[in-house]
Amino acid sequence: MSLSLDRETKPAPLILLRPESLAAPEAAPPMQVIRRNGTVSKFDASKIAVAMTKAFLAVEGHAAAASRRVHEIVEQLTAEVVTALSRWMSEGRTFHIEDVQDQVELALMRSEHHKVARAYVLYREERTRQRAEQEAAKTAKPAAGPAIQVTLRGGTKLPLDHARLALIINEACAGLDGVDAAPVIAETERNIYDGIGQDELALASVMAARTLVEQEPNYTYVSARLLLDKLRTEVLSYVHDVPTSASQADMATRYAQYFPAYIKTGITSELLDAELGRFDLARLAAALKPERDLSFQFLGLQTLYDRYFLHVRGNRIELPQAFFMRVAMGLALREIDREARAIEFYDLLSSFDFMASTPTLFNSGTLRPQLSSCFLTTVADDLDGIFKSIKDNALLAKYSGGLGNDWTRVRGLGAHIKGTNGESQGVVPFLKVANDTAIAVNQGGKRKGAVCAYLETWHVDIEEFLDLRKNTGDDRRRTHDMNTANWVPDLFMQRVESDGEWTLFSPDETPDLHHLYGKLFAERYAYYEAKAARGEMHLFKQIRAVDVWRKMLTMLFETGHPWITFKDPCNLRSPQRHAGVIHSSNLCTEITLNTSDDETAVCNLGSINLANHIQDGRLDDVRLKKTVTTAMRMLDNVIDINFYTIPEARCSNLRHRPVGLGLMGFQNALHMLRIAVASDAAVAFADTSMEAISYHAISASVDLAAERGRYPSFEGSLWSQGILPIDSIDFVADARGGVAMDRTSTLDWAALRGRVTSVGMRNSNVMAIAPTATISNICGVVQSIEPAYQNLYVKSNMSGDFTVVNDHLVRDLKARGLWDEVMVNDLKYFDGSVGAIDRIPADLKALYATAFEIESRWLVEAAARRQKWIDQAQSLNLYIANPSGKKLDALYRLAWSLGLKTTYYLRSHSATHVEKSTLKGTDGKLNAVSPVALTAPVPDLSDAIACTIDNPDCEACQ
Repeated sequence: MSLSLDRETKPAPLILLRPESLAAPEAAPPMQVIRRNGTVSKFDASKIAVAMTKAFLAVEGHAAAASRRVHEIVEQLTAEVVTALSRWMSEGRTFHIEDVQDQVELALMRSEHHKVARAYVLYREERTRQRAEQEAAKTAKPAAGPAIQVTLRGGTKLPLDHARLALIINEACAGLDGVDAAPVIAETERNIYDGIGQDELALASVMAARTLVEQEPNYTYVSARLLLDKLRTEVLSYVHDVPTSASQADMATRYAQYFPAYIKTGITSELLDAELGRFDLARLAAALKPERDLSFQFLGLQTLYDRYFLHVRGNRIELPQAFFMRVAMGLALREIDREARAIEFYDLLSSFDFMASTPTLFNSGTLRPQLSSCFLTTVADDLDGIFKSIKDNALLAKYSGGLGNDWTRVRGLGAHIKGTNGESQGVVPFLKVANDTAIAVNQGGKRKGAVCAYLETWHVDIEEFLDLRKNTGDDRRRTHDMNTANWVPDLFMQRVESDGEWTLFSPDETPDLHHLYGKLFAERYAYYEAKAARGEMHLFKQIRAVDVWRKMLTMLFETGHPWITFKDPCNLRSPQRHAGVIHSSNLCTEITLNTSDDETAVCNLGSINLANHIQDGRLDDVRLKKTVTTAMRMLDNVIDINFYTIPEARCSNLRHRPVGLGLMGFQNALHMLRIAVASDAAVAFADTSMEAISYHAISASVDLAAERGRYPSFEGSLWSQGILPIDSIDFVADARGGVAMDRTSTLDWAALRGRVTSVGMRNSNVMAIAPTATISNICGVVQSIEPAYQNLYVKSNMSGDFTVVNDHLVRDLKARGLWDEVMVNDLKYFDGSVGAIDRIPADLKALYATAFEIESRWLVEAAARRQKWIDQAQSLNLYIANPSGKKLDALYRLAWSLGLKTTYYLRSHSATHVEKSTLKGTDGKLNAVSPVALTAPVPDLSDAIACTIDNPDCEACQ
C-alpha cells in the first residue's frame, strides 16, 4: 500500500534533535560514551533519535514514522534518555554504550510502546550479528525446496537454473561500492513461482535491484546490468535464430560474433542501409568495447530499450555497443576512411563524452536517415501558404523533427480579405489545425509530434494568442497540445520600462515590421503609429505596454505559455544577418536561424557531457578539444547524409550548414568541482567552460573549412568580417544604448579571429544549448544547463517511473556517517530537498541546493555569461518555488537587460514527487499536486499553475 500526502495537510517532517539541544547542564563535564571496543567517543543524542526512529519504521512503516506524532514521541523519549544519563554524570558515574541502549529500551517500555521496544531489542541483536550474517549470505547455497519450472517463450518448461541466476546477479554487482548480491538474490527468489515466464523471471531480478536504489544509488547500475542480461537473451536469440543467453564475461568474445549477424539481420529486415554491409565489419567488431555496457544507469538503458534500439516486430536486434556503432557508421558513410572515422565516432558516443541528438540516434544508418533535430518555418498570409506549412509540419515531424513556426505574417482577426471581400478570422483557427496535425503525426509512436507557434508582440491577435493554452473559453480557439512563444522586440520592452503605449497592428497593413529589427524597426513602428493616429490604418488597437506585459507573465505562469523570446538580440547578433531574418526560434528556443518562403531552417544537434571532462578538480581542456573536434565533424556530416522531407529544408541546410553543439551535465560538473550552483563561482564556471567550448567549436569549423571548403553563404557574414559572437554584443549595445553583458575573456581570440577571416567557416552557426532531456538520461547526468531538480525523486517519462538519487550527495553523507534509512525518509518527506534537514551540515546544504531552493537570478546570470560566447541560444528553464507578479516581472526584465536571446519553460513545483510509501525502496507512482495559490499585485497570478517538471507529454521532458 502507499500513502499520498496532501501538501497542505501532510504531517511535520521527522527532524532529529540536535545533540546540543539536549545537552547536560552547562556546569556538567562533557558526556562521553565507552564503546564496545573500549574506545571513548563524544555523546551524540541524535544517534538515539535515529535508533528510535528506525524502530518506529520497522513497526509502523515510513508514512507513520514521518508523522508529527512520531516526531514528537521520539523527541520526548530522547530527552528522557538524555536526562537519565545526565543524572548518572552528576553522580560521577560513567556509562557504556550498552547503558545507553538499556535506557532507550526502558524509555520505550515506560511509554507503553511495547511493539517498538521489541523491535528495538531485535534491532540491537541484529546489529551484533549483522556482519556475520552478510558474510554467510554471500556463500550460502539456495535452500532445498520444490523445483521451480521456467516457461520459455515457446511454451517449453525447464528447471530454474539457480546457479546462473546467482552468477548473473553477482556479476551485476561486481566492482560497485556499497552493493551486495545477497539481498538482490533473496528478493528475486522470493518473487518467483513455479511456471514463471522467461521474461518475467528476467524482470524479477531487475525489480529486486530497483527497490534498493534509495538505500544505495549504485543499485541503479545493478538494475541496468540485469536488464542488459534480458536484452542479451532477446537480441542474441533472434539474431542467431536459436535460444541463446550470455553473461557479461561471455560478451568479450560474443560481441564480435554477433555484430556482423546483426548488420545482416538489419539489412534483410529493411531497417538498415545496405551500404552498412559494405563496411569492414570484422574491423568494426574488433573495435567494440563490451565493458562500456556496464556504464549505463537503469534509466538510461531502459530508455534505449524502450525507444531507441531497432526491433523486428517488437523483438530487439541491437545491443548497446552495436547501437552506438550503427549510429557511428551512418555518420561516417561519406568519409574516405569510413572504418577509421566510424571507430572514432563510436568511441566518442560510447564513452558518453558526447551524445548525438535523438533523431540522429533513431535514424542514423537506416533507410531514411533524417538526422536533424529542429526545423523552423515562416507561414505565408494566404491559404496555399498556410496549408503548405501545415503539410510541411507533418512531413518534418514524421521523422522526429521538432518544429518552430512563425505565424506573424498571417493577418489578424477582422482584417480585410480582398479576394472574398470578407473579414479574416485571424491566426487562431489555423493554429488549431496545426495543433491537431502535431498530435496526428506522432513519429511512429516514438514521441509525440511537437510544434511551437511564434507571434510578434505587435500582432493584433496577440491577446487571443496569449490565451491559447487556457482550459476555459471556446475550445475551438484553444490549442492544448501546441507550444507557443512570444517573439518580443526591444521596443516593446522599452515601452514597458517607460510605461508607454503599445499599438497592435495587422501584418497585412504593416508587412515590413516582420522583417525589421533594432533601430529600423523602432523607426518604422513609429511611422505606423503616426499613420494610425491620422486615421489611415484599417485595423489597429492601442493598449498600455505594461498591461500586455502583465498578461504575458500571467499566462506564462498560469498555462506555462507563451514563452518569452527576444527578437532583436537574436537578429542583431546573428552571423547570417546578410542572408535573411530570424523570424522565430524552434520548439525548444535554442535555435536562431533565418527563415523565408524558400528556406526552412534546419539545425543538427549534439551535446558534450561536461561532467566527463572534469579531471583532478578542473576542466580538462585537452579532452574537451578532442571531443569538440570530433563532435563538430559528426555534426557537419549530418548535413550531407541527411534525408530531407521537403526541398526548402535541403536548400537551407546545404547553403548555410548550421550545427548546434551544446552541453549537458553542467550541474554534475559543479558537484564534482564542489561549487554551489547559486554562487559567483558557478557563474564564473559557466563563463569559462562555455568560452572553451566556443573557442574549440569555432576552431574546429575553421579546420573543416580548410579541408572541405567554406559554407556557400559565408561571404558577407559576420564571420567573414572577423566579428565573432563575443564581438556581436556591440550591435545590441548600440541598438539599446547599452547592455549589461559581461565582456571578459581568457583565451587568444585574436589569433582565432584571424583564422576565421582568412580560412573561413564550414558552418554558419556552431553552438546551441538544447534541453537534452533524453540523451542526458542515456548518459546518466543532469540535463543540459539545469540545476538539480531534487536529490531524491521519482522521474517520469515515456519509459515509466524511476527513482533517482543524487549519488554525489549520498557519497558526501556516507563520508560523514549520515546516510541511513532515516535520512532517506527525511529526503522523501522534503521532496528531495536538504535545506530543512537539521543533520545535514550547512556546506552540504549549499552545495546540494535544488532548483526551487535557489534564486532564479543565478540561472539568468549564468546564462548571460554563456550567451556572450554562443552564436545561437539556450533552452533556459527558470524555477520559482513561490512566484509572485513582482518576482516574475523582475526576472524576465533581468533576462532581457542581460542580453539573453530566449527563455524557455517557467517551472513551478512538480507533480512528480517521491512517493511517501509504506513500502521500503519502491519506485512509487506519481502524487497529484494541487494548484499553487499565489498572491501577486502585478500581475495577478492567483490560482495559477505553471508547466511542471518531467511531464511525459512534454517535448522538453523527452
